[in-house]
Amino acid sequence: MNSPSHDPVRRAAAWLGYGGLIPFIVLAPASLLDHHHGWSWSDALYGYGAIILSFVGALHWGFAMSAPGLEEGRRVRCLVWSVVPALIAWPALLLAPAGAAALLVFGFVAHYLLDRRLARHMAFPAWYLPLRLRLTTVASLSLILGAFVPLG
Repeated sequence: MNSPSHDPVRRAAAWLGYGGLIPFIVLAPASLLDHHHGWSWSDALYGYGAIILSFVGALHWGFAMSAPGLEEGRRVRCLVWSVVPALIAWPALLLAPAGAAALLVFGFVAHYLLDRRLARHMAFPAWYLPLRLRLTTVASLSLILGAFVPLG
């Protein structure tokens, strides 16, 4: 068995997950500091947030299709939930920054909580939930920060 530092799947997930935070970390302050283009940066931030929320929803589709030992009803619930984040994310694109932030953060937190619930019924790798918590926290804080884009 590979040690945590030599587990290639864990390393790849960490690199990809943390790399996926770069747009959040760049776009949130850009929307606040660039008064001339703040709304453009804000639109990019919430567009990216919507895409990522839709992406994490698809994780549950994958779990429903491939996780060993899940009973049929839980598989169906995973499939149903897997499309809900996209249904939360899409209307966020139609809202002003404060509303978009609230809706997307709600979606990210709800998804993390459902991951925790699902972990009681299937064996996630030990690193999965801590990574998801860190990613959810940084994405959510960035979205909240971006809600303060200056008017005008």
